[in-house]
Amino acid sequence: MNRNQVLPQVELSAEPSALKKVDLCAPHTYHGAGFLSISDLPRLAEEASVVQLGDGFEWQIRTHFEDFPSSEPHQILDMGLNGRLHLVCQRCLQDCAVDLAETRRFVLVASELEADDYPMEDEEQEPLVASQHFNLLETIEDEILLSLPLIPKHPDGLCEPHASTFGERDADEASEKPENPFKVLKNMKKN
Repeated sequence: MNRNQVLPQVELSAEPSALKKVDLCAPHTYHGAGFLSISDLPRLAEEASVVQLGDGFEWQIRTHFEDFPSSEPHQILDMGLNGRLHLVCQRCLQDCAVDLAETRRFVLVASELEADDYPMEDEEQEPLVASQHFNLLETIEDEILLSLPLIPKHPDGLCEPHASTFGERDADEASEKPENPFKVLKNMKKN
């Protein structure tokens, strides 16, 4: 590819169905932005505890070609994600809003073999196999799922006590001193 060649730029549709088949092998670059509701992302919807108005993710995509040392220029896909999802807090078992703001960078490669050979040390960008029928919607959903916390929880001090909290006693019980279980043995020894 000629370094001075200006490639046409194609705007991506914000419609979820249009994001399911994007030709990343075509000789042009893409840019676009939109909003995906939780219902547009079925695997993410399974993780949500509740779906409130406004829950979902804004996305931004931009591709461009970048020179790589000792090789042909590679197409780069930059992705930005920003949104909210409600999960179950693992401390109090109540709904917990999780806000995510992520950016990802991918190097588009031609085959799985090329992706496997991509250097693992490069933490800023990872390989992604491009195709003529690339499912960009699925990739967006994958990145959101990978960004979710392993143990969702409210910030410290913001959990509401759950009605069936185990191990907690009423205030009256807590003030009473528990009976010593060895008291019976002490009385047996005296006899």
